[in-house]
Amino acid sequence: MGNEATCLLDGLHIILYTLAMERKEPLQIVFFETENGNQPVRDFLIERTREDRKYIGSDIFTVQKWFPFGLPLVEKLDTDLWEVRSHIPDGICRIFFTVCQETMVLLHGFVKKSQKIPLKEMKTAKSRLTEFRRLRK
Repeated sequence: MGNEATCLLDGLHIILYTLAMERKEPLQIVFFETENGNQPVRDFLIERTREDRKYIGSDIFTVQKWFPFGLPLVEKLDTDLWEVRSHIPDGICRIFFTVCQETMVLLHGFVKKSQKIPLKEMKTAKSRLTEFRRLRK
């Protein structure tokens, strides 16, 4: 009975915490757009399989409703830069994003097969974040 009561209390704590943390309005989603009109994350997602897009989309929707929160789904990488981690058959899909005025801006996406984020991918995300800030002004 003791373990059952503990599980019930833990479950109730999770439910109450979850209800308290849900956003009243989900974050809006926009794709980062280059000066040339390209939307790199949109193009990346279109190239994924339908099954992959379902997993990724579900994870992004979770972030929309519950941001800010952390691992295992979201990790803060730098100032104003986070990643959503979606487990797909090919590995772990990473979507880098920033949040600006209740809007989640999807900056960069790739599939990671190793533990460490490749430097090239991080540079791309940071470059797009800088460009987003510049274009927003």
